[in-house]
Amino acid sequence: MLPEKLKNKLEKRQQENAFRQLGKSNHLIDFSSNDYLGFSKAKDIFDKASKVLAEQNSIQNGATGSRLLSGNHKLYQIVEQQISGFHNSETALIFNSGYDANLGFFSCVPQRNDVVFYDEYCHASIRDGITMSLAKAFKFKHNDLTHLEEILKQVQNENDIYIVTESVFSMDGDSPDLTELSRITIKHNANLIIDEAHAVGVFGENGNGLISHLQLEDSVFARIITFGKALGAHGAAILCSKDLKNYLINFSRPFIYTTALPPHSLATIKTSYDELVNQNDNITAHIKTLQSNITFFNSEIERLRLQELFIESHSAIHCSVISGNENVKRIAQELQNHGFDVKAILSPTVAKGKERLRLCLHSYNSSEEMTKVLELLATFV
Repeated sequence: MLPEKLKNKLEKRQQENAFRQLGKSNHLIDFSSNDYLGFSKAKDIFDKASKVLAEQNSIQNGATGSRLLSGNHKLYQIVEQQISGFHNSETALIFNSGYDANLGFFSCVPQRNDVVFYDEYCHASIRDGITMSLAKAFKFKHNDLTHLEEILKQVQNENDIYIVTESVFSMDGDSPDLTELSRITIKHNANLIIDEAHAVGVFGENGNGLISHLQLEDSVFARIITFGKALGAHGAAILCSKDLKNYLINFSRPFIYTTALPPHSLATIKTSYDELVNQNDNITAHIKTLQSNITFFNSEIERLRLQELFIESHSAIHCSVISGNENVKRIAQELQNHGFDVKAILSPTVAKGKERLRLCLHSYNSSEEMTKVLELLATFV
């Protein structure tokens, strides 16, 4: 039997129309996945990943253990060198997921009496990691660098300062002024950490992210990238210095005490990066088409006079704020009934009153599909 306190919490969530349930796969037009370039379903990437394993003489379904024991497959070194070169970083350390990477970093790097300043909209994995650390933590208003400077001035601390944000926010699709943030970080002798999960494959030369695009690599202490979005694979990595990598290997519990990724996941990551690095016409077209789709989608928002409904975004994530769990769920269902896979984001995932439809754009969405989904939305709101 479930304890009474837990039952009460479930019942409260149902009463608030915020009860989460696992959905089923469908054949609707995709406006919900993070598969921005369509890599997750690319047969050539799947086949090439299998070839990579064959070339390594590796017939192995599982990792067999943690990386510090038996799971450090030889592909790890190959892939970590590959991605650090691609993102212009001294080195990289692969984790099993973006959640693991953020939890692993923030739970062990900031020390007692250190201070962490984080954007109030930072991902749950970042906030969970910070909570597990012994550091003091303060949040600043979303993308408000003036507020960040104000609270930085109030802290007189001899220990280390960390500033944390995302280059593209997963629930808003917007970005901070990263160049100004870099200046502030240097001014206050702080360490800057950027989560680039939703920028890789979307921004930068061949999709290497916003930090590389703005040439800010030298002013960033660590970058968190993930492979389960535009790269269509699984896992994540922290881009950092060799010293920080060694520290994480020794002190990051989510890295130390978990079974490593299976070799096929590493082969898929390698193959996805190979496709970006090789710049063949097909992949280059994917990124250009995605950027073109983002521009077209924004122009359709303007044509249909939906600007007040949407958070301004030049990323692949576009959010239409529709207050109330019941209301936003109803409109999402209407769009699904018309063949479009659009998901409602409910409170408490986002703040109450800020519930939203989250529409993700892809290289494979047609202009007709984008126009139709927005025209439908306009009739429901």
